[in-house]
Amino acid sequence: MLEHVQAIRYVTPLREGGSLPGIVEADDDGTYVVKFRGAGQGLKVLVAEVIVGEIGRAIGVRVPEMRAVTLDARIAKFEADQEVQDLLTASVGLNLGVDFLPGSFGYDGSRPPSPQEAARILWLDAFTANPDRTWSNPNLLVWHARTWAIDHGAALYFHHWWPGRGSDPARFAAQGFDASKHVLLEVADDLWPLHEDLAAGVRTALADGVLAQVPDEWLEPTAAMPDPESVRQAYRLSLLARLEHPCAWLPAGVHS
Repeated sequence: MLEHVQAIRYVTPLREGGSLPGIVEADDDGTYVVKFRGAGQGLKVLVAEVIVGEIGRAIGVRVPEMRAVTLDARIAKFEADQEVQDLLTASVGLNLGVDFLPGSFGYDGSRPPSPQEAARILWLDAFTANPDRTWSNPNLLVWHARTWAIDHGAALYFHHWWPGRGSDPARFAAQGFDASKHVLLEVADDLWPLHEDLAAGVRTALADGVLAQVPDEWLEPTAAMPDPESVRQAYRLSLLARLEHPCAWLPAGVHS
Protein backbone atom coordinates (compact mmCIF):
# COMPACT_ATOMS: atom_id res chain seq x y z
CA MET A 1 0.00 0.00 0.00
CA LEU A 2 1.05 3.61 -0.45
CA GLU A 3 3.11 5.04 2.40
CA HIS A 4 0.86 6.84 4.88
CA VAL A 5 1.33 10.38 6.16
CA GLN A 6 -0.83 12.60 8.36
CA ALA A 7 -1.97 16.02 7.14
CA ILE A 8 -1.05 18.74 9.63
CA ARG A 9 -1.95 21.93 7.71
CA TYR A 10 -4.06 22.86 4.73
CA VAL A 11 -2.13 25.55 2.85
CA THR A 12 -4.09 26.69 -0.21
CA PRO A 13 -6.47 25.42 -2.88
CA LEU A 14 -5.43 24.90 -6.50
CA ARG A 15 -8.33 26.21 -8.54
CA GLU A 16 -7.08 25.25 -12.01
CA GLY A 17 -9.07 22.02 -12.02
CA GLY A 18 -12.66 21.20 -11.26
CA SER A 19 -11.90 18.90 -8.34
CA LEU A 20 -10.28 21.65 -6.19
CA PRO A 21 -7.11 19.86 -5.07
CA GLY A 22 -5.12 21.63 -2.38
CA ILE A 23 -1.59 21.99 -1.12
CA VAL A 24 -1.18 20.30 2.25
CA GLU A 25 1.72 19.95 4.68
CA ALA A 26 2.18 16.53 6.29
CA ASP A 27 3.91 15.10 9.32
CA ASP A 28 6.83 13.78 7.25
CA ASP A 29 7.84 17.41 6.52
CA GLY A 30 6.60 16.92 2.96
CA THR A 31 4.28 19.16 0.97
CA TYR A 32 1.70 17.49 -1.24
CA VAL A 33 -0.93 18.32 -3.79
CA VAL A 34 -3.84 16.42 -2.28
CA LYS A 35 -6.66 14.98 -4.37
CA PHE A 36 -9.62 14.75 -2.00
CA ARG A 37 -11.94 11.78 -1.64
CA GLY A 38 -14.88 14.14 -1.12
CA ALA A 39 -14.51 15.81 -4.52
CA GLY A 40 -17.28 15.29 -7.05
CA GLN A 41 -15.37 12.78 -9.18
CA GLY A 42 -15.28 10.27 -6.32
CA LEU A 43 -12.87 7.56 -5.26
CA LYS A 44 -12.34 6.04 -8.70
CA VAL A 45 -10.30 9.09 -9.69
CA LEU A 46 -7.89 8.39 -6.83
CA VAL A 47 -7.64 4.75 -7.89
CA ALA A 48 -6.82 5.73 -11.47
CA GLU A 49 -4.20 8.22 -10.26
CA VAL A 50 -2.37 5.51 -8.34
CA ILE A 51 -2.61 2.71 -10.88
CA VAL A 52 -1.69 4.80 -13.91
CA GLY A 53 0.95 6.80 -12.07
CA GLU A 54 2.69 3.70 -10.74
CA ILE A 55 2.51 1.94 -14.10
CA GLY A 56 4.02 5.06 -15.63
CA ARG A 57 6.84 5.02 -13.11
CA ALA A 58 7.46 1.34 -13.88
CA ILE A 59 7.93 2.01 -17.60
CA GLY A 60 10.22 5.00 -17.15
CA VAL A 61 7.82 7.96 -17.08
CA ARG A 62 8.63 10.59 -14.44
CA VAL A 63 5.73 10.74 -11.98
CA PRO A 64 5.84 12.55 -8.62
CA GLU A 65 5.87 10.32 -5.54
CA MET A 66 2.46 9.55 -4.07
CA ARG A 67 1.30 9.10 -0.49
CA ALA A 68 -1.93 8.18 1.27
CA VAL A 69 -2.73 11.29 3.30
CA THR A 70 -4.96 11.02 6.36
CA LEU A 71 -7.04 14.15 6.91
CA ASP A 72 -8.37 14.92 10.38
CA ALA A 73 -11.72 16.65 10.87
CA ARG A 74 -10.07 19.40 12.90
CA ILE A 75 -8.24 20.79 9.86
CA ALA A 76 -11.51 21.80 8.20
CA LYS A 77 -12.53 23.93 11.19
CA PHE A 78 -9.74 26.41 10.55
CA GLU A 79 -10.61 27.00 6.89
CA ALA A 80 -12.46 30.26 6.22
CA ASP A 81 -13.51 29.48 2.64
CA GLN A 82 -16.86 27.69 2.91
CA GLU A 83 -16.38 25.72 -0.31
CA VAL A 84 -13.01 24.44 0.85
CA GLN A 85 -14.30 23.73 4.35
CA ASP A 86 -17.14 21.64 2.92
CA LEU A 87 -14.67 19.70 0.78
CA LEU A 88 -12.33 19.05 3.69
CA THR A 89 -15.20 17.95 5.89
CA ALA A 90 -16.34 15.51 3.19
CA SER A 91 -12.78 14.20 2.85
CA VAL A 92 -12.00 13.17 6.43
CA GLY A 93 -10.02 9.95 6.21
CA LEU A 94 -7.63 8.72 3.53
CA ASN A 95 -6.86 10.95 0.55
CA LEU A 96 -4.22 10.95 -2.18
CA GLY A 97 -1.14 13.14 -1.90
CA VAL A 98 1.13 13.83 -4.87
CA ASP A 99 4.56 15.29 -4.12
CA PHE A 100 4.54 19.06 -4.69
CA LEU A 101 7.30 20.10 -7.10
CA PRO A 102 8.22 23.65 -6.03
CA GLY A 103 9.14 25.95 -8.89
CA SER A 104 7.74 23.67 -11.59
CA PHE A 105 5.77 25.17 -14.45
CA GLY A 106 3.14 23.85 -16.80
CA TYR A 107 4.33 22.33 -20.04
CA ASP A 108 4.22 24.82 -22.93
CA GLY A 109 6.35 23.06 -25.51
CA SER A 110 9.40 25.26 -24.99
CA ARG A 111 11.34 22.45 -23.29
CA PRO A 112 10.04 19.22 -24.80
CA PRO A 113 11.08 15.79 -23.58
CA SER A 114 13.21 13.54 -25.75
CA PRO A 115 11.32 11.71 -28.53
CA GLN A 116 11.64 8.40 -26.66
CA GLU A 117 10.40 9.89 -23.38
CA ALA A 118 7.50 11.53 -25.21
CA ALA A 119 6.68 8.16 -26.78
CA ARG A 120 6.56 6.50 -23.37
CA ILE A 121 4.08 9.10 -22.11
CA LEU A 122 1.94 8.81 -25.24
CA TRP A 123 2.01 5.00 -25.02
CA LEU A 124 0.93 5.18 -21.35
CA ASP A 125 -1.97 7.47 -22.22
CA ALA A 126 -3.09 5.28 -25.12
CA PHE A 127 -2.85 2.12 -23.01
CA THR A 128 -4.82 3.58 -20.10
CA ALA A 129 -7.26 5.51 -22.33
CA ASN A 130 -6.33 8.86 -20.80
CA PRO A 131 -7.99 11.74 -22.73
CA ASP A 132 -6.43 14.48 -20.62
CA ARG A 133 -3.08 15.27 -22.24
CA THR A 134 -4.01 17.91 -24.82
CA TRP A 135 -2.88 21.49 -25.33
CA SER A 136 -5.98 22.67 -23.50
CA ASN A 137 -5.04 20.47 -20.53
CA PRO A 138 -1.44 19.17 -20.88
CA ASN A 139 -1.14 17.65 -17.38
CA LEU A 140 2.63 17.83 -17.68
CA LEU A 141 5.04 19.80 -15.53
CA VAL A 142 8.60 20.89 -16.25
CA TRP A 143 10.80 20.71 -13.16
CA HIS A 144 14.58 21.01 -13.23
CA ALA A 145 14.35 20.90 -17.05
CA ARG A 146 12.64 17.50 -16.99
CA THR A 147 9.10 16.54 -17.92
CA TRP A 148 6.82 15.07 -15.25
CA ALA A 149 3.43 13.49 -15.90
CA ILE A 150 0.59 14.34 -13.50
CA ASP A 151 -3.19 14.05 -13.17
CA HIS A 152 -4.23 10.62 -14.43
CA GLY A 153 -7.68 10.55 -12.84
CA ALA A 154 -9.55 10.59 -16.15
CA ALA A 155 -7.85 7.39 -17.33
CA LEU A 156 -9.18 3.84 -16.87
CA TYR A 157 -12.70 5.08 -17.44
CA PHE A 158 -13.87 1.48 -17.89
CA HIS A 159 -14.33 1.34 -14.11
CA HIS A 160 -17.27 3.72 -14.44
CA TRP A 161 -19.12 0.89 -16.23
CA TRP A 162 -18.97 -1.24 -13.12
CA PRO A 163 -21.84 -0.17 -10.80
CA GLY A 164 -24.12 -3.14 -10.31
CA ARG A 165 -22.13 -5.46 -12.55
CA GLY A 166 -18.70 -6.92 -13.11
CA SER A 167 -15.87 -5.82 -15.35
CA ASP A 168 -15.72 -6.35 -19.11
CA PRO A 169 -12.04 -6.76 -20.10
CA ALA A 170 -12.86 -7.42 -23.75
CA ARG A 171 -14.70 -4.11 -24.07
CA PHE A 172 -11.76 -2.12 -22.71
CA ALA A 173 -9.29 -4.14 -24.80
CA ALA A 174 -11.12 -3.10 -27.97
CA GLN A 175 -11.54 0.56 -27.03
CA GLY A 176 -9.69 2.84 -29.45
CA PHE A 177 -7.61 5.90 -28.58
CA ASP A 178 -7.63 9.21 -30.42
CA ALA A 179 -4.10 10.62 -30.31
CA SER A 180 -4.78 13.45 -32.77
CA LYS A 181 -4.84 16.14 -30.05
CA HIS A 182 -2.18 14.70 -27.76
CA VAL A 183 0.25 17.36 -26.60
CA LEU A 184 3.29 15.20 -27.41
CA LEU A 185 2.11 13.80 -30.75
CA GLU A 186 4.60 15.83 -32.78
CA VAL A 187 7.49 15.07 -30.41
CA ALA A 188 7.14 11.33 -29.84
CA ASP A 189 9.06 8.56 -31.58
CA ASP A 190 7.12 5.80 -33.30
CA LEU A 191 5.36 3.81 -30.56
CA TRP A 192 5.28 0.36 -32.14
CA PRO A 193 8.99 -0.44 -31.67
CA LEU A 194 8.59 0.31 -27.95
CA HIS A 195 5.42 -1.67 -27.39
CA GLU A 196 6.79 -5.06 -26.42
CA ASP A 197 9.27 -3.63 -23.90
CA LEU A 198 6.68 -1.33 -22.35
CA ALA A 199 4.06 -4.09 -22.25
CA ALA A 200 6.59 -6.32 -20.46
CA GLY A 201 7.15 -3.52 -17.96
CA VAL A 202 3.42 -3.33 -17.26
CA ARG A 203 3.17 -7.08 -16.75
CA THR A 204 6.06 -6.94 -14.29
CA ALA A 205 4.49 -3.98 -12.47
CA LEU A 206 1.19 -5.83 -12.12
CA ALA A 207 2.98 -8.93 -10.86
CA ASP A 208 5.04 -6.84 -8.43
CA GLY A 209 2.04 -5.31 -6.71
CA VAL A 210 1.10 -2.01 -8.36
CA LEU A 211 -2.56 -2.76 -7.62
CA ALA A 212 -1.71 -3.45 -3.99
CA GLN A 213 -0.64 0.20 -3.70
CA VAL A 214 -4.31 1.21 -3.82
CA PRO A 215 -5.89 1.35 -0.33
CA ASP A 216 -8.74 -1.12 0.18
CA GLU A 217 -11.17 1.61 1.17
CA TRP A 218 -10.90 3.28 -2.25
CA LEU A 219 -11.91 0.10 -4.09
CA GLU A 220 -15.67 0.35 -4.21
CA PRO A 221 -17.39 -3.06 -4.35
CA THR A 222 -20.23 -4.02 -6.65
CA ALA A 223 -22.63 -6.94 -6.62
CA ALA A 224 -20.27 -8.84 -8.90
CA MET A 225 -17.09 -7.69 -7.11
CA PRO A 226 -17.87 -7.79 -3.40
CA ASP A 227 -14.42 -7.20 -1.91
CA PRO A 228 -11.18 -5.27 -2.63
CA GLU A 229 -9.32 -8.26 -4.04
CA SER A 230 -12.04 -8.98 -6.58
CA VAL A 231 -11.95 -5.33 -7.67
CA ARG A 232 -8.16 -5.49 -8.00
CA GLN A 233 -8.53 -8.63 -10.09
CA ALA A 234 -10.97 -6.81 -12.37
CA TYR A 235 -8.41 -4.06 -12.98
CA ARG A 236 -5.70 -6.66 -13.57
CA LEU A 237 -7.74 -8.60 -16.12
CA SER A 238 -8.79 -5.45 -17.98
CA LEU A 239 -5.23 -4.13 -18.19
CA LEU A 240 -3.79 -7.48 -19.29
CA ALA A 241 -6.50 -7.88 -21.92
CA ARG A 242 -5.69 -4.46 -23.37
CA LEU A 243 -2.00 -5.32 -23.58
CA GLU A 244 -2.85 -8.25 -25.84
CA HIS A 245 -4.74 -6.10 -28.37
CA PRO A 246 -2.50 -3.12 -29.21
CA CYS A 247 -3.89 -2.85 -32.76
CA ALA A 248 -7.12 -1.56 -31.24
CA TRP A 249 -5.58 1.38 -29.37
CA LEU A 250 -1.94 2.00 -30.23
CA PRO A 251 -1.66 5.00 -32.57
CA ALA A 252 -0.17 4.13 -35.93
CA GLY A 253 2.52 6.12 -37.68
CA VAL A 254 3.43 8.28 -34.67
CA HIS A 255 6.87 9.70 -35.14
CA SER A 256 8.83 12.88 -34.55
